[in-house]
Amino acid sequence: MSADEQHEHIKWLLRTQGSSLADVARALDVQPSAVTLVSKGRGRSRRIENAIAKATGLRPAQLWPKNYPDQKEAEMTT
Repeated sequence: MSADEQHEHIKWLLRTQGSSLADVARALDVQPSAVTLVSKGRGRSRRIENAIAKATGLRPAQLWPKNYPDQKEAEMTT
């Protein structure tokens, strides 16, 4: 999945939960552009990744597997 496709998928997941990237930004008191950069995989912030993941009901490693290679390997062995 490309970065843009991943970003659209995250936005869709948030919408299905009644949320948005803007909602995440407001909850964290950060600029919406910071949340967008993380969603697109063009920036890293564990705080923002965790907030997006919580809002979608998934784990950060499920949304950004490239950022969490150790967790991906652990999931494959369990």
